[in-house]
Amino acid sequence: MLRFDIITIFPEIFASYFDESIIKRAQKNKFIKINVHNLRDYAVDRHRTVDDRPYGGGAGMIFKVDIIFRAVKKILKKNKKTRIILFSAKGKKFDQAKA
Repeated sequence: MLRFDIITIFPEIFASYFDESIIKRAQKNKFIKINVHNLRDYAVDRHRTVDDRPYGGGAGMIFKVDIIFRAVKKILKKNKKTRIILFSAKGKKFDQAKA
């Protein structure tokens, strides 16, 4: 069985999709197992803050590394052979023209 652990700040979005699609059947038939983790559960402050301003300055917000580290570390305790895939905003923009 393939196991997927997704760390997000919007777990409800994933849960609704996985409970109503072909993925639901794959889970029911035990082909895959999907666990959705709320990144805010790993925050340490009372506001459950997961982002901050970029350290080098600039616009926008970035996720705090220590919170991501805690989340990944907990998932790795369940299975040491887990592969980690991190998505990044770096790269070429995929838009309608390229599609």
